[in-house]
Amino acid sequence: MNAFASRLILTLLFAPSAFAASSTDMTVKGVIVPNACEPLISGGGIVDFGKMSAKELSADQPTTLPGQTMQLSVRCEGPTFFTLNTIDNRAGSSANHDDWHGLGMTPEGEKLGGSAFHLHTPMADGVPAHTITSTDGGATWQVNSMLSHSMLTAVAMGDGLTPIAVSAFDAQIRLHTHIAPASGLTLTDEVPVDGHATVQVNYL
Repeated sequence: MNAFASRLILTLLFAPSAFAASSTDMTVKGVIVPNACEPLISGGGIVDFGKMSAKELSADQPTTLPGQTMQLSVRCEGPTFFTLNTIDNRAGSSANHDDWHGLGMTPEGEKLGGSAFHLHTPMADGVPAHTITSTDGGATWQVNSMLSHSMLTAVAMGDGLTPIAVSAFDAQIRLHTHIAPASGLTLTDEVPVDGHATVQVNYL
């Protein structure tokens, strides 16, 4: 339950005649949080693999691209209970696991591949911590380093499985990126690798 919540209900009334009336409700909701948090990713959050020759891609197996690392920081105005997740802005284009993020499609509608994000060496207010994830909206948690659109990620300490309030969170985002087998892709022209995801902070 959020301690700071505000609700405003607007009622729209329509009277077609003097003898009958009908109405419908419009609800405006929102949450006012005591402390705001801002996520930041190093390098503007851009990973550029440059040009790849189609001949370098495996025909029958996914091709693993070189691993990439970025720094994720979350800064809050004070100790705050929050979770992280991603929004896959190329949803439906992942050729890998459902937890991975899509890389776009060829002009013929073929899925190019996918990218997974993992958080390493997490620090909570300068102290080593670990990340936990939930796939049921926070009802249960397990130790997991993944950052995805299909789960919530929170910060915990020690062996704990309970989210803690944090003012400053830092971790490495390590990307694991695969291109789909070339035999299933039409690569007669240049095809851009077009992955795009948003890291989102949610308040508990």
